[in-house]
Amino acid sequence: MNPTESLKDYKRVRTLAIRSLFEIIEQSSEGTVIVDRDANIVWMNERYARRFGLNSAAEAIGRACESVIPSSLLREVVRTGRPILLDMQDTPKEPLVVMRLPIHDSAGAVIGAIGFALFDELHSLSPMLKRYLSMQEELASTRSLLRARQTKYNFAHFIGTSAASLEVKRRARRSASTDSPVLLLGETGTGKELLAQAIHGASPRAHKAFVSINSAAIPESLLEAEFFGTAPGAFTGADRKGRAGKLQIAKGGTLFLDEIGDMPLPLQSKLLRVLQEKEYEPVGSNEVLQSDVRIIAATSTDLEAAIKRGEFRADLYYRLNVLPIQVPPLRARLDDLPALSEAILEELRSQHELNHDALDLLGQHAWPGNIRELRNVLERAALLSDDLVLTADDIRAAIGTFTPVVRTASPSLEPMPQETFSQARARFDRHLIETTLEQCGGRVVEAAERLGLGRSTLYKKMLALGIAESQ
Repeated sequence: MNPTESLKDYKRVRTLAIRSLFEIIEQSSEGTVIVDRDANIVWMNERYARRFGLNSAAEAIGRACESVIPSSLLREVVRTGRPILLDMQDTPKEPLVVMRLPIHDSAGAVIGAIGFALFDELHSLSPMLKRYLSMQEELASTRSLLRARQTKYNFAHFIGTSAASLEVKRRARRSASTDSPVLLLGETGTGKELLAQAIHGASPRAHKAFVSINSAAIPESLLEAEFFGTAPGAFTGADRKGRAGKLQIAKGGTLFLDEIGDMPLPLQSKLLRVLQEKEYEPVGSNEVLQSDVRIIAATSTDLEAAIKRGEFRADLYYRLNVLPIQVPPLRARLDDLPALSEAILEELRSQHELNHDALDLLGQHAWPGNIRELRNVLERAALLSDDLVLTADDIRAAIGTFTPVVRTASPSLEPMPQETFSQARARFDRHLIETTLEQCGGRVVEAAERLGLGRSTLYKKMLALGIAESQ
């Protein structure tokens, strides 16, 4: 065979190979589309047209590729002249593996592009597709979880301009810039979780999750698993895949430990390890995981007294008590009542307002349930009143049993010489609990509700303070 015939044969074989390759890919692909130099569709097979909601391929001819295939990158291929050999493309049904190639004329200029959607016949790509779908689901789940765990409160939600309120906000703002543990101390209903969320929101960790766990609300037998997570099949009935704990969910963010005074002693020692070594082990696992969380703890319990009773570890207390913030009870910041009441009524979307006598009466109540009780009273008064202006009678009816603020020095409440804060606090708690129990006829459940405490928490306080339950 002479060279001329060989060249002709070469060109013929090359042309046939290209045609054959196109036919094979087109027949085995889920879809094929060809565009011109302006990225307008000049040809599309029927399968691809139906996938994008067209009755026939003829409807696509002459249209910009993006108007038919929203996520198409064929325009980029035409513009750059560079192929995109393997990519993932979303469609109304399921994602496709696609290949995009430029089309050149005899002079080498780009005159269009062709795209193949490779799916049904290329089973070898199935593992990659499954992995892509799994990653997409995991990403969507993580984003959803993170959105669900974003804080909704900031420092503007801690209402008040009294000296006590301003000092709390000053210390809380200062703590936001560090990674040191924060210990929020104060009675139930004073706004400790609100402050914890505000600290997180103002910290460098604000873009990560805020995760809370209440030691008093979870059974002791489940608390460790809730905290550290579990290994696959760690115990009977456990998830075979294992379960992430709050420490893992809060990675990179903030873990808020509410009512830490009720945390069992064995778990306290494990938390101490997390704080000191920055590591932990899921329940039923020997794997050591690294911890990257900022700890904010809160309690209404006198931890120093709990240490003396052997109910709280002193070393954990000192590790948590780096930045203590004492959140004052409402009776210690009565100047904030007008602003708090207005904010609460606005939050309730109520058109009601308080007259002078109603505000004056609010200032005479001791508020054992603090801001939580104030919100409850205002909501009840607004619901029961037929007038938009709430009076002292409306407030008195909403409060029920009135607990006056102790404004004069009484033998049981005035400071004692050489008395520590903890001793004074314990004496005040005893007086308040005994008075409330007396008003409730010894009914602990009713007294707990009025004090804004859980029944078990009140029983613990009574036991610690030596208060006997009435028979």
